[in-house]
Amino acid sequence: MADLFDSVEQFIHIVNREGRYSENSVNAFRRDLAVLERFLRDRDVSDWAAVDETLARTFPARLFQRGQSPRTIQRMLSSCRKFFDHLLGQKAVGLNPFVGISAPKAARKLPHTLSVDDLSALLEDDVSRDSPAIMLRDWAMLELFYSSGLRLSELASFDIDTVDFQERQVRVMGKGGKERIVPVGSKACKAVRKWLDRRPELAAEGEEALFVNIRGGRLSPRGIQYRLSQWARRKGFGQHVHPHALRHSFASHLLESSGDLRAVQEMLGHSDISTTQIYTHLDFQHLANVFDRAHPRARKKTTDAG
Repeated sequence: MADLFDSVEQFIHIVNREGRYSENSVNAFRRDLAVLERFLRDRDVSDWAAVDETLARTFPARLFQRGQSPRTIQRMLSSCRKFFDHLLGQKAVGLNPFVGISAPKAARKLPHTLSVDDLSALLEDDVSRDSPAIMLRDWAMLELFYSSGLRLSELASFDIDTVDFQERQVRVMGKGGKERIVPVGSKACKAVRKWLDRRPELAAEGEEALFVNIRGGRLSPRGIQYRLSQWARRKGFGQHVHPHALRHSFASHLLESSGDLRAVQEMLGHSDISTTQIYTHLDFQHLANVFDRAHPRARKKTTDAG
């Protein structure tokens, strides 16, 4: 076992001498390789040359079982690859068994969505012709977000001619310069029209942005986030409402109602349908209710057989 330790110390010494890595990185190498040493010691492995691909694959799997995050495991594997490259250079091993080994994937987080009732409360039309222009602006932004499933950056980039009221649609420039056409609901059209009537009160001369700040220029994504947070607080929402919660809610509600995954993919502007599939999580109670109503073997008989 001393040979394992000595090889690691030699590697650490060389890395320190080369000066290519920060002190934190060198300390991480030392910690990560100490974990690998313990793993091998538990399996009575006393020679680096005995570490094969099977052991290399078992190592991250065991770390994951013990609660290490995928990111931490990936860092540890990187340390192991660098160390075995060193051993290869020293002709102490014949191959690097950690090449091509990756960390287990993290469970994908489900996006936060709002219920239909929460959305109705958030978007409730309590603005009037006499409301401040800034309130009409915020209402229009929120309606557009939810109506068309927009990204924050997309909404911030809209100009005054972006919304086509006649066709009730909006031309969106998405990620990678990909353009898509998305429908706009009647309530969003109404809200945007009301805002456009009052927009001259805030907009600087010649400003093309659809949504402007109190200085007359284009409202930034950060500014939109702040205004949504203020709106939600005014509506009595205790939770933080991020703009993307409206996009996620749009996708989830639309998919739940239509079941058309491909159409939702197109409206969201996802290049890969696997990205859209995360929205296929439906409320379990909703599924259970559908099952009880529709499945021939689930419907209860009016009388018990006896």
